[in-house]
Amino acid sequence: MATKHILHMLTPLRQMSPFDVNMAVDAGFDVVVPYTGVTLAEVTGLVQDAIFSRPPDAGANTGIFIAGKDVSLALDMFDAAKQAMVPPFVVSVFADPAGSFTTAAAMVAKVEKALDKKFDRKLKDTRISVFGATGVVGFCTAVIAAKDGAHVTVVGHDGLQRVGKIAAEIKSRFGVEVHAEDGSSEAKKTAILEASEVVLAAAKAGVQVLSKAQLNGAGKLLLAADVNAVPPAGIEGLTVNANSDPIDGASALGIGALAIGNVKYKTEFGLFQKMIDAKKPVAFDFQDAFSLAREIAK
Repeated sequence: MATKHILHMLTPLRQMSPFDVNMAVDAGFDVVVPYTGVTLAEVTGLVQDAIFSRPPDAGANTGIFIAGKDVSLALDMFDAAKQAMVPPFVVSVFADPAGSFTTAAAMVAKVEKALDKKFDRKLKDTRISVFGATGVVGFCTAVIAAKDGAHVTVVGHDGLQRVGKIAAEIKSRFGVEVHAEDGSSEAKKTAILEASEVVLAAAKAGVQVLSKAQLNGAGKLLLAADVNAVPPAGIEGLTVNANSDPIDGASALGIGALAIGNVKYKTEFGLFQKMIDAKKPVAFDFQDAFSLAREIAK
């Protein structure tokens, strides 16, 4: 019986994320092996090489982790890994490209908890605008919120072209509607905020997306959340430690990067532990991350 827990980490990038390697080792994997520059076409061969090296009853002791920085490619690799199984030779699979699945899950879970506790509201029918939606975290955040019934607007800082493609892909891949909006000017961003009840900022680190003045003019805004921990804040006046706290100079409550990051860390760590503890092979994507983040968020 093969008892050691081995994790094979696949990424299309030149390097595997040290963050993910550390998380996997700290969660308890005995051996962690990174594979870099992996193409979609190579996933099947790598997975089958892993599954046939151990007896079927040891399948749960072997894991495949899908990394990278492209959500669509990661999901395709995730599907390819699952399809590569040859029952009874099956192993566990977990996708979290650039930590986007667990970060997005943590952000939406924190927002959901705050809506419930502070406003007696649910995600369903809440008007949510996602800034930085062309990035991996923004993409996943939009999908998770929309699948739970929120009215989601994905905002493009450089116009409608790229964010429009994001909206189309979300509909095609996940069967949910999100609205694309042009946020390429301060006036356009202000107009989007005025129609929003929740705003989620997932832009690049160190980039301010929204100002205090814009938040102040958003009369319907209940919550603002930001995953950016690098100064300046993505949302001016929102501190990294904010945990459903008032934002200085605005009527909305704020959720900062560290409050989200705490849940993200526990979610990724927890999913790795679930892989290790599982008696049968498991498969985790952003939906599983959201389920666990909901349990963790306070």
